[in-house]
Amino acid sequence: MPELRPISRSALRIRAGKWAYTTKRYLEWTFGRIKFAKNRQAASLKHEIASHRTPLLRKLANTDMQLQHNKIINLSVAVPRLDGIVLRPGETLSYWRMIGNPTRRKGYVDGMVLFCGQVRTGVGGGLCQLSNLIYWMTLHTELTVTERHRHSYDVFPDASRTQPFGSGATCAYNYRDLRVTNDTTYTYRLQLRLDGEYLHGSWQCDHPSRYRYEVKERDHRITSEPWGGYARHNRLYRDVYALNGEWIREEEITENHALMMYSPLLHD
Repeated sequence: MPELRPISRSALRIRAGKWAYTTKRYLEWTFGRIKFAKNRQAASLKHEIASHRTPLLRKLANTDMQLQHNKIINLSVAVPRLDGIVLRPGETLSYWRMIGNPTRRKGYVDGMVLFCGQVRTGVGGGLCQLSNLIYWMTLHTELTVTERHRHSYDVFPDASRTQPFGSGATCAYNYRDLRVTNDTTYTYRLQLRLDGEYLHGSWQCDHPSRYRYEVKERDHRITSEPWGGYARHNRLYRDVYALNGEWIREEEITENHALMMYSPLLHD
């Protein structure tokens, strides 16, 4: 199990580290050998493989609801950059390469960001809702998640959670990316949209789905750490079924460990 004790770093160390990681990604985008998806098409593909939706507004403890409304603005800027992207065999979708750097000049505003377990404001805040949605849908397809970063902190108590803990994908431009690779022989298309209440998404394909997937968790537990805090852990798996309902196999997805920023003994 990894060491979860909070680490204090100076502002200079944080800036230097961010510059190094960001520069490394720019070099990879320019000189690397990954074949990134870049083409978009308006027409839908025939078969919907996986779909999901998440509410745009959620009341979170001790947070300004205006940041939730600002998040919707940020999502409305980012979604068109990814909507309709086509993922052909051998291609990789890079979340940040498609969206680009979220800046005010592009229309992004201050939203909620999580930094070392603290709630802060930052330009483009709230885009993790989009990466979470894409990651969750991808787990229900034959596509391969080739890069995903877990949330290091569990900031808010569960509130109407419908998915297992740790089933999201955090993002930070551009070194904490979400990447999805198409190792199949079929073409996929990502469709995204917002309405007044939800963020909607789906993966479409030019070939019907061959399998059905169910994501589940195991070994969920909360531990009291020696330094005085609490941590939350689990493992995610998925069951693969044939379309006739026959179970085929179980696949391990990931292992999650996060520092809890609230007391697990609190009651609603």
